[in-house]
Amino acid sequence: MKEIAADMAERPERGKVASYIPELAKIDPKKFGIVVIDDEGNVASGGDSEAPFSIQSISKVFTLTLALGKIGDKLWQRVGREPSGSAFNSIVQLEYEKGKPRNPFINAGAIAVTDVIVSGHQPRESLGEILHFVRFLAEDNSIKIDDEVAASEQRTGFRNSALANYMKSFGVLENPVHFTLGVYFHHCAIAMSCKQLAMAGRFLATNGINPSTDMSVVTPERAKRINSIMMMCGHYDGSGEFAYRVGLPGKSGVGGGILAIAPGKASIAVWSPGLDENGNSYLGRIALEQLTRRMGWSVFGV
Repeated sequence: MKEIAADMAERPERGKVASYIPELAKIDPKKFGIVVIDDEGNVASGGDSEAPFSIQSISKVFTLTLALGKIGDKLWQRVGREPSGSAFNSIVQLEYEKGKPRNPFINAGAIAVTDVIVSGHQPRESLGEILHFVRFLAEDNSIKIDDEVAASEQRTGFRNSALANYMKSFGVLENPVHFTLGVYFHHCAIAMSCKQLAMAGRFLATNGINPSTDMSVVTPERAKRINSIMMMCGHYDGSGEFAYRVGLPGKSGVGGGILAIAPGKASIAVWSPGLDENGNSYLGRIALEQLTRRMGWSVFGV
């Protein structure tokens, strides 16, 4: 980890920080952190591994897990499971497919998943449930929402509002649009460090079991299927390149974080704020490619 972090610190090309969310545009692009936690709880880290950052779309892994726990496979009547091949906030595909999002990790799909969690609750209760779940997984009650980032997203989230209203017109969303969007913006603004994020993802590396307690978070089959969606769709229209280079299920966020899962081996979190043209961490992917090559952790073999 320290060798990879040192290599990343010396690289001149670092991508560009997300500027369409004003608060994210303020982040220092020189930051880099990486953490690996294996199935026995051993931790290896490098760089700014304890620094909190906005996890953004990585939160969609946790909301997907919660929504599947609430309504099971009925979720797939409202959201698809196929790669999008389009930008994460595209409305064109949504129009073509009559309001049904292609997968739960593009923005439209994640808004529809959030709507499932909101149903039957007040927005504050739903958001509390999401935050409690993330804290439970990470075993850290200090995790919180960055209110400034959330407010920044709400002020500028016109495209997401359009996506939500479009889905509402097709009956994909059941709750008031402003309720669902409010919860969506806030869960994307959860702030975590690489260590906290890697801790929260461990259940996906251990067949759905929390290795600290040996208690089931999800069934082994559901863990496998969440991982498969991460592999196919976790990096938007850069998912194929990530699978080709890294070879692990992963989910990125425009805050520069990536959660990657080596099934049966480890949970990995990396953070570098500069993004590539697809909105994924530029150095994060390179670091993970180095790690999987050196450890032989690709699901496709060495």
